[in-house]
Amino acid sequence: MPRLAADLILRNGRIHTLDARSSIASALAIRDGRILAVGGEGDLDGLSGPETKIMDLGGRTAIPGIVDSHCHPDSYAARLAGWEDVGPNRIQSRAALLARLSDVAAARGTDEWVVAYRLNENKSGGYPTLAELDAAGQGRPLFILRTDGHIGLANSRAFQELGIDRDTPDPAFGRFDHHPETGELTGLMRETAVHLFLEMIHGADTPARLADGLEKVFDDWARYGITTVYNSLAGSRSIQAYQLLRQQERLRMRVGIIVSGREDGLVESYVKAGIRSGFGDDMVRIIGVEWCPDCSTSGRTAAYYEPYVGTRIEGEPEPNTGMLLYELEDLKLRALAAHKGGLQVMIEGVGDRGIDFALDVIEHCLAAHPVADHRMRVEHCCYVTPPILERLKRVGAVDSSATGFMYDLGEAYRANRGEAAMRWMWPHRSLIDAGIPAPGHSDAMVCDPNPFFALWSMVNRKAQTGASLDEAEAVTAEEALRAYTVLGVWSGREEAVKGSLEPGKLADIAVLDRDYFSIPAEEIREVGVTATLLGGRLVHGGL
Repeated sequence: MPRLAADLILRNGRIHTLDARSSIASALAIRDGRILAVGGEGDLDGLSGPETKIMDLGGRTAIPGIVDSHCHPDSYAARLAGWEDVGPNRIQSRAALLARLSDVAAARGTDEWVVAYRLNENKSGGYPTLAELDAAGQGRPLFILRTDGHIGLANSRAFQELGIDRDTPDPAFGRFDHHPETGELTGLMRETAVHLFLEMIHGADTPARLADGLEKVFDDWARYGITTVYNSLAGSRSIQAYQLLRQQERLRMRVGIIVSGREDGLVESYVKAGIRSGFGDDMVRIIGVEWCPDCSTSGRTAAYYEPYVGTRIEGEPEPNTGMLLYELEDLKLRALAAHKGGLQVMIEGVGDRGIDFALDVIEHCLAAHPVADHRMRVEHCCYVTPPILERLKRVGAVDSSATGFMYDLGEAYRANRGEAAMRWMWPHRSLIDAGIPAPGHSDAMVCDPNPFFALWSMVNRKAQTGASLDEAEAVTAEEALRAYTVLGVWSGREEAVKGSLEPGKLADIAVLDRDYFSIPAEEIREVGVTATLLGGRLVHGGL
């Protein structure tokens, strides 16, 4: 028996390793969850023993497991049980939305909340009015969270439950919209005003309930070839849930935790305890900490220098240049403490004004405490104009790019910012040419977790509807995939253990139903995953 017999050998495939040379192999050997060797057909026969299993790929393409480096599986898990999904795949008109909410309300007790999420008013007939929400709720409190998580709608009973009326002052960094003529609430709210409702509704969440939901979420996401997620804005209950799943051996996804700066005292507790980025193991690891000062372009709240264009929402500010959710000096202090404590800092910036705000914080951290290889990230980092691109390069910041927005929300970006602005929205061609690292992410469930939708948009520079996002910024299929593998793990300092298929790295692999690298670009969004392996173990599909 060979001294180092493999547990599993994949053979007869086109295995794109995504190593530095873009090597393609036909066979790969796995032992103890890691890649033992990669080579040509017959090269690995010496690693086969009596207990070795063989997986014949039948000529299929295999790639490194997908890395979604900014998403929210915890919030999705929390909503699976009691929230109604009103995303555009289910609801395509306002009438359908109101009818569905009315049906849900009819099945609830008179004091039970009706809560819904993933509303995309651009694809479902616009925002319902307060009167329509009141009718749909049938006397019950009703709350809807827009797909971006930055906009919410409530009916009169829901406002009453929280003691909010037309005279209630706006919370800091938030807003209740009022009718411009009557001054009455419109039902729509923005940013921290939304958080008031979310905190109340999610108050009953427990780590055990979240763990049950996360198990379902990850089993579902494995069908897209996803093997690693970085959970953005992870709160204390979510972090407890991950530890519970790890302890009970129920975790079938590698998780990077990005600790939420939104939860009072949480980041500070990590700093005080001396917990640094990298703490953990290959299943659950602390990646860094995040604050979210910028908002949503599709929801018309992200911070830009120039006002929004297109159809205004009743009650929105005029002119509307978006909003920021922190005072600059306050955020500088918070971020610097985390940076000095060895925690990788991530600041959300969407519009050009928001990105500049994030870079102000990052530059302050580096001036006070220089670190050469800091890898601080600007999250979402959508509108990267030439001056901002140059600033990103100078600072050495990572453009953590919300590529999922291109597919699901691209049409709304065009409508709210104008066609000309698409030239510098998610400009991956320019970022690659400038040498700026730009991993991609879905921000799920803001957008669909299927990575091949975003990869399609990156290569074709089109929104889901086919609307142009300016083809000047198109990239190749391999360049796009590297944003969801190699660059994803690099942005979390995990490139030594995963992201490419090389000896010694974790055997996280997706086997595809067609050759992603040679099919027509228009076909990329149709790619399916035949099998997903996590540490050499099948977690989805089979051959």
